[in-house]
Amino acid sequence: MVDEDALLPWGDELPEALLDLAVPHEDVNELVRLARRLLRDPESRALLARSVGALVRDIGVVGAQQEPPAVPDGLGEAGRLFPVLVLLGCLPHTRAYHRGREVPADIARRTLADLGRHLAVHRRRHGNAGLVAPYWLRWHFRGELYQLGRLQFQRSRLGRRSGEAVRDSGLPFGPGDPCLKVHVPDFRGPLTAEACDASFALARDFFARHYPDEPYEIAVCDSWLLDAQLARYLPADSNIVRFQRRFTPAYRATEPEDRTAVSFVFGDPDLPVETLLQRTAVERAVAGHLLAGGHWYCGHGWLVL
Repeated sequence: MVDEDALLPWGDELPEALLDLAVPHEDVNELVRLARRLLRDPESRALLARSVGALVRDIGVVGAQQEPPAVPDGLGEAGRLFPVLVLLGCLPHTRAYHRGREVPADIARRTLADLGRHLAVHRRRHGNAGLVAPYWLRWHFRGELYQLGRLQFQRSRLGRRSGEAVRDSGLPFGPGDPCLKVHVPDFRGPLTAEACDASFALARDFFARHYPDEPYEIAVCDSWLLDAQLARYLPADSNIVRFQRRFTPAYRATEPEDRTAVSFVFGDPDLPVETLLQRTAVERAVAGHLLAGGHWYCGHGWLVL
């Protein structure tokens, strides 16, 4: 049960907490006003406490079932920020969990600062504060995902098809065994081979040190960046092609992921294909392929840590 009287920092502490989470400065005042408004209303306050309690229940447990926080009626336009306040309410629990696992302060800070990045993505796409995918950030605040250099690593388990691919290679791992999911956030600079080498080295050390009870020997990546078609358009020494070569293909999805590719490269999945700019090699690849009638797909690969 979450204490309603200890949900969020009050007064001058709340803006400081928001800045620690890399929340864009133009979003701070709106969040502070909404927090004070909700905490003065008993019904909204109780709902916020229930939502926080649901999110931190079994904190740290991989694969625990979670439901997205319900947005209360009557908030109107401010409802888009309710999930942010739920995450803020989780913050004391997240920090306590990190301390229990002796997670270094700089890793904890950079991991949770992804909240600010996602707010920036929403503002770039919609022009106001909010989260495009509010449910995604639950992994960060539940101690299941960490930013380790250029890449993010999520504690997880091998799915059926990826697990079968790993097992068929002759390794003693299969569906249901522990693995790390690799995520490639945007707004983090080039995806250089050196930066990726450093991230994988950090991941090997971090999880061995802070999760010695969970042996992670396999990493998987599910991303449009692993679509083998990209190699047709990009130089062999490009960052994306070099990233692809790290992974052994597990399987290829059959449903197109055109919107995902457009979203990550151009910032908005709803942009008409004919309006897409083609300034960089990746932009030319994504737009040109779509204009020629092609599709992009999610690639699925694995590697041994």
